[in-house]
Parts: sequence; C-alpha cells; structure tokens
Amino acid sequence: MAEIVNLRLVKKRKAKDAREKSAAENRILFGRTKVEKQFEREAARKDKRFLDDNRIEKRDMTRPTESDADGK
Repeated sequence: MAEIVNLRLVKKRKAKDAREKSAAENRILFGRTKVEKQFEREAARKDKRFLDDNRIEKRDMTRPTESDADGK
C-alpha cells in the first residue's frame, strides 16, 4: 500500500525549497558586504577623477581661434 501524504504540506515544502534556492542565488549575485560596496565606489570615484584630470582636450576645428582671426 502507498504512503498517505498531506498534499498541503507537500506544496508548502516545495514552495519553501524554491524560495530557499532563489535566496541562495540572490546571495551569490547581489550579496556584497558594505565594505566591498564602499571599496568599489571609492575605486570608481578615483578612476573617474584620474581620467578627468588627465583628459586631453581636442581643438575644435570648426571655430577659428584668436590667432586664426589675425590672418596668420
């Protein structure tokens, strides 16, 4: 004879297992500590500042400069 099973409990157990699996996946994807997040933000800020400080401005060839206006 087959074992008698309460379907309500089986559904609840299955749903709980699915939530636990989803939570484990999210911990892997999004689970970073506050220090890790802060370190990444600081590194991005330093990189942006470095690039902005070392930017080479290109001369716009469409507008004449003051030396071009003198006719030289």
